Amino acid sequence: MNPLPRMFARAPHAAIAAAVSLLLCGAAHAETKTLYIGMNGGNMEKTYTQYVFGPFEQKHNVKVVVVPGGSADILTKAQASKDKPQMHLMFLDDGIMYRAIRMGLCEKQKPSPGLAGLLPVAHIRGDMATAVTISVTGLAYNTKVYASKGWAPPTSWLDMADPKLKGKVVFQSLSSSTFGLHAFLSFNRLKGGTDSNVEPGFAAWPTTIGPNVLEYIASSAKVSEMAQTGEAALFPYTPTQVTILKSKGIPVEYVQPKEGAVVLMVAQCVIANNSEPQLAQELAAYLLTPEAQAKALENGTFNPTNTQVKVTGAAAVEQKRMNDYVKNSHVVDWDEVNKNRSAWNTRWNRTIER
Repeated sequence: MNPLPRMFARAPHAAIAAAVSLLLCGAAHAETKTLYIGMNGGNMEKTYTQYVFGPFEQKHNVKVVVVPGGSADILTKAQASKDKPQMHLMFLDDGIMYRAIRMGLCEKQKPSPGLAGLLPVAHIRGDMATAVTISVTGLAYNTKVYASKGWAPPTSWLDMADPKLKGKVVFQSLSSSTFGLHAFLSFNRLKGGTDSNVEPGFAAWPTTIGPNVLEYIASSAKVSEMAQTGEAALFPYTPTQVTILKSKGIPVEYVQPKEGAVVLMVAQCVIANNSEPQLAQELAAYLLTPEAQAKALENGTFNPTNTQVKVTGAAAVEQKRMNDYVKNSHVVDWDEVNKNRSAWNTRWNRTIER
């Protein structure tokens, strides 16, 4: 016999109400599901966790948990658990996302109002993935170093080869960094190369930019320290990352090279065969909405890919600035790059960073 009716029959009304409330809370808690999303840690994780996921979590009674890591790390995790995915969504740099799709790690995203409002460039491989934020890779320079030397601000990718910068350029490795790859491809293009022909860039590097490089770094994590100490005078970077450094008091400014920057997108994909396919699709759809992308812009300076995002004040100024940069930027042919990337990485490590 169930003891609960007898217990309630003898209990005061207030106690009954408290017990029922407890039972209902317990049931609600038991029904709460967890979605795991792989993405960069730091500013992106903080912005999405604190400001973006909340409305979705409340509406669907779910908890969204970030699995932090760089794009290559997240891709490795997804590939390792392909048969039984541990994550439901993942954010990757656009070039790496093309590889994830080719590996069969993503499933097509379903039509939604947010999807319909995206910039054309944000639709990747027929919506097997979609860009959630768009930026550019250009150049950042140390204003304190430049002022102390009486130098004019840089204006071109070719400024990295200026002899006066010997030992003052910090360059992210082509083999491990999208920033480094973007900068190399831009230099290669100015030397007559293309995204499928990098011979001009590799041939010219040892006598142009190469002698100026103080250090090749695996990622941008070290840039903050080197800019603060004055070791890094010029380096490939994004406007968003420059804004973050400036907020920490580091004397840097972004420069849009006159030849154009390079479009850099962070894309999301719903991981194929995940344990919550419907909820995962719902989360992907929400992250493309003007509501979600406005929160990411206002709280983390992540420029939206949905054309319907309307913001005011400083966020609106940032949005216009970034969109102007994007208009004067190149889009990488990732199909060509990914076909050759492995060989380029090997050649880079053997001949440039040796």
